[in-house]
Amino acid sequence: MTVRIEASLPHLSSQVIDVSERAERLGFDGLVSYETSHDPFLPLAVAAEHTQHAKLRTGLAIAFPRSPHVVANVCWDLQGYSKGRFILGLGPQVKGHNERRFGVPWPSPPAPRLREYVLAVKAFLRCWGNQEPLNFVGQYYSHTLMTFNFTPEHHEYWDTPIYISALGPAMARVAGEVCEGVMIHPMCSYKYVCDVTIPALEEGCRKAGRKLTDLEILGGDSFSVTGDTEEELELAMRRVARQISFYGSTRTYQRALEVHGYKQLNLQLHELSLRGEWEKMHALVTNDVVRDLCTVGTREEVARIQHERWKGFNYATTLEMPAEGDVRGEERLKGLMGIHRGTNADPMARAAAQ
Repeated sequence: MTVRIEASLPHLSSQVIDVSERAERLGFDGLVSYETSHDPFLPLAVAAEHTQHAKLRTGLAIAFPRSPHVVANVCWDLQGYSKGRFILGLGPQVKGHNERRFGVPWPSPPAPRLREYVLAVKAFLRCWGNQEPLNFVGQYYSHTLMTFNFTPEHHEYWDTPIYISALGPAMARVAGEVCEGVMIHPMCSYKYVCDVTIPALEEGCRKAGRKLTDLEILGGDSFSVTGDTEEELELAMRRVARQISFYGSTRTYQRALEVHGYKQLNLQLHELSLRGEWEKMHALVTNDVVRDLCTVGTREEVARIQHERWKGFNYATTLEMPAEGDVRGEERLKGLMGIHRGTNADPMARAAAQ
């Protein structure tokens, strides 16, 4: 089994270069670029030029506003630039953002369409990589035309791992069946992942004749709340409570709360969000709720918990990069990496924390 530790990328090019180069020096295995207010692919092109070994992942790119052909083209180029280090992370987003922000139709349910989307991207990559005819015809996508002048120059790194985000069991089954990895939303607690996500992943794997250990699981441990003192933990809990109140106000996340008996909380948060009463939403998510949903402790305690929970899986997690020149922080980071990887660096981490 493997453990892969990622660092988050910024979006400004000068910062991307600095963070990418430092991340490799500090021992990170990968870099992840998010799609929020910026494009997720461009920072990875910059990072590819300034790293040698780190995996480069979108975490995640919104699928439905982009055609499978457009995404396959980007995959092809990023794999060429990085010599095979790119991982495509895809997600559907929610109905409101697809329809009202991106202006594209929302499929109901979305899981069958995302499954077909993944298969369509793979069809393009096989067409270009194996010189196979392009003949993909599905319910949602049809791609049957590829002439020589639109075929990219061949390279050997075309076979791209594709990960999708999974909140409900339907999307987890798709990940188990057709993907190389799954990205689990931080609103999914460890209990939820064990009760709902893992069985669905296994079902999808069985359908494809695969095992769960053929996949990489990213972030299957909910929000983490860390601090070295009670005061730091309290501040961290209230920051995470604000995130939970935001996500928990969407009916999409009702199932993740319902597993812990918080269905009514979801309904209350949703009603307050419609009225724009954000502070009341924040107050509804008490510290007891945070403790039920999250992993709480010092950074070392959280790392040990995650290592024990996931040591039988191919697992990836994200750690915070210390500030430039923070020697103490860098030593502590090495210790945390050692805990996650099971290399007995725990004493170093404890010494750095003292």
